[in-house]
Amino acid sequence: MDIVILAVVIAVVVLGALGGLIVGSRRKKQLPPPPPAAPDITAPPAEPHVGDEAETPREEPRRTIEEVDLPDGSAPVVVEEPPAEAPGIEIPEPTAGRLVRLRTRLSRSQNALGKGLLTLLSREHLDEDTWEEIEDTLLTADVGVQPTQELVERLRERVKVLGTRTPEELRTLLREELLTLVGRDMDRAVKTEPEDRKPGIVMVVGVNGTGKTTTTGKLARVLVADGQSVVLGAADTFRAAAADQLQTWGERVGAHTVRGPEAGDPASVAFDAVKEGKEMGANVVLIDTAGRLHTKTGLMDELGKVKRVVEKHAPVDEVLLVLDATTGQNGLVQARVFSEVVDITGIVLTKLDGTAKGGIVVAVQRELGVPVKLIGLGEGADDLAPFEPEAFVDALIGE
Repeated sequence: MDIVILAVVIAVVVLGALGGLIVGSRRKKQLPPPPPAAPDITAPPAEPHVGDEAETPREEPRRTIEEVDLPDGSAPVVVEEPPAEAPGIEIPEPTAGRLVRLRTRLSRSQNALGKGLLTLLSREHLDEDTWEEIEDTLLTADVGVQPTQELVERLRERVKVLGTRTPEELRTLLREELLTLVGRDMDRAVKTEPEDRKPGIVMVVGVNGTGKTTTTGKLARVLVADGQSVVLGAADTFRAAAADQLQTWGERVGAHTVRGPEAGDPASVAFDAVKEGKEMGANVVLIDTAGRLHTKTGLMDELGKVKRVVEKHAPVDEVLLVLDATTGQNGLVQARVFSEVVDITGIVLTKLDGTAKGGIVVAVQRELGVPVKLIGLGEGADDLAPFEPEAFVDALIGE
């Protein structure tokens, strides 16, 4: 029993010693360091915006104006902008011989008539079938029935008398007969200079689409090229932008344009144009009239009214009818109606450089009994030419 108690006491002592050793060793160990505090994070510099400096400006020494070295005798250079130039006034091409200069363009589309006739007349035997072909060629070229019959009859007689026909003789023969048909003795001058007063008054009439307003502008260039001062009257108030178009033509050659409100009274504009032309001492007043369909009676009456109102100032010296040469015989219907409203004194044939046939010159002169005075041969500003019979016929038959 004593032994058991002794063993227990020894065990308790041993266990207590072991526990003290364990506690002492733990105290000798260092505690782990406390967790580090969160680091301070510095935000990156903001991106520069438009207009900001790419980096922070640094302080630099500054100099006064007295400390800055300037070159001796130098002065700040001032660069001056050149003043805007106003659009210059154009100098139109001289009208003398203008048709001769445009002859090549005319002959390209017209010489089928002349060459066709020369080919037929050059046949060794001119039988009835050949003469019928000659008639068909003339009729196809819009010469008209009566003029065609007259020309064929004269050719028959002269060829019969001539007998042997060389190419040069035939060409001379055909040239003479065509000149007779076109009319070389007609007065084709545009009347713009009355002896007793100024200005001369010219009305330009025609249906829409014939190039009436453009022709009025080109005619102004013709007159300016001949040394005359021009006032334009934009009396076509019913067509949108007609007045603007005419004014542009006038500005290019220094011609003054009188215009009124859109859809205003055409007669009033024409009256004012002549009045201003008188006050300015202009040589010529050109009046561009309304060009609605000739079949509308009311509008044709308006055209007659324009003429009557203008004549309160002075008589109208010229009434030029603008016809589209490509309309052929249909143009004669227009010519007939216009001649009943106003006294046509001259004809302007436009678009003769296209598919038009030269015979319309003969037909329209026969229909109205007035001469063709001007012809249009292209879209260029100076492609309106005084009609010259010799140059025209030479273009028809070629060299």
